[in-house]
Amino acid sequence: MTPSEPFACRVLVVDDSQTVRRSAERFLRDAGHEVLLAEDGYDALARMHDFVPDLVFCDILMPRLDGYQTCAIIKRNTRFAQVPVVMLSSKDGVFDIARGRMVGSQEHLTKPFTREQLLQAVQRHASRRDQAVTATP
Repeated sequence: MTPSEPFACRVLVVDDSQTVRRSAERFLRDAGHEVLLAEDGYDALARMHDFVPDLVFCDILMPRLDGYQTCAIIKRNTRFAQVPVVMLSSKDGVFDIARGRMVGSQEHLTKPFTREQLLQAVQRHASRRDQAVTATP
């Protein structure tokens, strides 16, 4: 892979809206990424162990286990603590963003997001991971 080629990531998309999941899946797959979908936090946590994502997009407002709780559980697991979590929400207030950071999310993406916004977020986190891998002896 040349430096100009995009890095293919394993991406987990967690959202209770089928429309959001399918849109994200299409955008990511068309860009060459491997995608797994989950409809809530419990579903995501159950699937993570087999899929082992490079990046997680997680909706905040979900039934049963919300995005903040899901992110906190992911970050407490030593196997997944370094996996970046990008919160997805129609709420973009300072409090919502700060609360996401407090539970370990790296970024907040406001819905509805565009294809470009989603892929730029993937690229930012993939390039950080590539730099970390390159820096290790």
